[in-house]
Amino acid sequence: MPDFFVGSEVGKLRKVIVHRPDLELRRLTPSNHDELLFDDVLWVKKARQQHDAFVDQMRDRSVEVYYLHELLKEALGDPAAVKRVIELAITEHTVGVGAIAEVRQVLNEMKTGELATHLIGGLTKKELKAKGIDVKSYASHSLMAAVARPESFVLKPLPNTMFTRDSSCWLYDGVSLNPMYFPARHMEVINMAVIYKFHPMFKNADFKVWYPSTDPMGKFVVEDFGLSSLEGGDVMPIGNKTVLIGMSERTTGQMIEQIAKEAFAGDTIDRIIACQMTKDRAHMHLDTVCTFLDVDAVTIFPEVVNNIKAYSIRPGGKEGALEITQEKNFLDAVTDALGVKKLRVIKTGGDEYQASREQWDDANNVVAMEPGVVISYEKNECTNTELRKAGIEVITIDGSELGKGRGGGHCMTCPILRDPV
Repeated sequence: MPDFFVGSEVGKLRKVIVHRPDLELRRLTPSNHDELLFDDVLWVKKARQQHDAFVDQMRDRSVEVYYLHELLKEALGDPAAVKRVIELAITEHTVGVGAIAEVRQVLNEMKTGELATHLIGGLTKKELKAKGIDVKSYASHSLMAAVARPESFVLKPLPNTMFTRDSSCWLYDGVSLNPMYFPARHMEVINMAVIYKFHPMFKNADFKVWYPSTDPMGKFVVEDFGLSSLEGGDVMPIGNKTVLIGMSERTTGQMIEQIAKEAFAGDTIDRIIACQMTKDRAHMHLDTVCTFLDVDAVTIFPEVVNNIKAYSIRPGGKEGALEITQEKNFLDAVTDALGVKKLRVIKTGGDEYQASREQWDDANNVVAMEPGVVISYEKNECTNTELRKAGIEVITIDGSELGKGRGGGHCMTCPILRDPV
């Protein structure tokens, strides 16, 4: 078995990356949560307890769980990683021309664990002062410092790091480091790029990089992508060399074509089903309205899924060319790609009002531990009941705080090793 491979959405989950709520969520406030893409502030202590329970359930199923903060800390043990991450994270675009020297100095002097914490949790003007920076002198040559209050962020926190699915995603024997849609999330990709390039577990491993096809630590993570963006919540390798990718609020057709071009150059992937969705905060990614339960079963929110337009992308006749075919409907395309006679479809539970509430609370965002076994938030009682009636084993966790970020178990996991089916 390879060290890293994700060959399905429901095969036995063996290794996964998660992020335990920490400093970045303690810095979420009523005044900044919109900018940082959260609908509310979280009770962080409770969220940590709930996340620990989630991890316990995975470990009870023999899943190896890796914490993103720890991986980043260990990767930063390589001085080359520290140098590169600071070069990418602290630029004129992120902190302003006048602040580069002071901020880089402070980060360079941190121990690896502290540096990892601040790369995720942000850095304030007050913290620069505590590290010995003369803020008066600093403000005399930095406009950003001159106008900032002591509690203002020099480097903004990354609370969406909790949703490890998005910044990178594994498609069979390769990984994509994703250029995400909103600026509030761009820096998350730098941290993941550091891990994949410098952590001992990945450094000498044999795997492909679907995007970017050049240096994974290249400046793509902080530069303008034009109209191209991709987030892992839209991406699902379902088996049979097929990948579903949602064209959603946050993933564009331009980026899907780039992934297709790279993937088709090898022999791992030969079909991508692009799923055109309406753009809405309530269903920002494909996995907020559809996730897989078993080799022949999915849970869906019909109001959105029944209106998805599906397009199969296959290699064209010429090198690098693509062939696009519109499918009759999304679920038929999935059935065909899976090679099953019939797809079992379990809809969001409850009446019209309850179904809408439960979709918002991530009822259709479950994560499979193995075929027919999923983890779900306990508050989605109607949908969980429907899943159990269909023969699915549903492991429930309390998501009263975790769910305030609009993401369930599927969003909070980045599988790095999962069996094919």
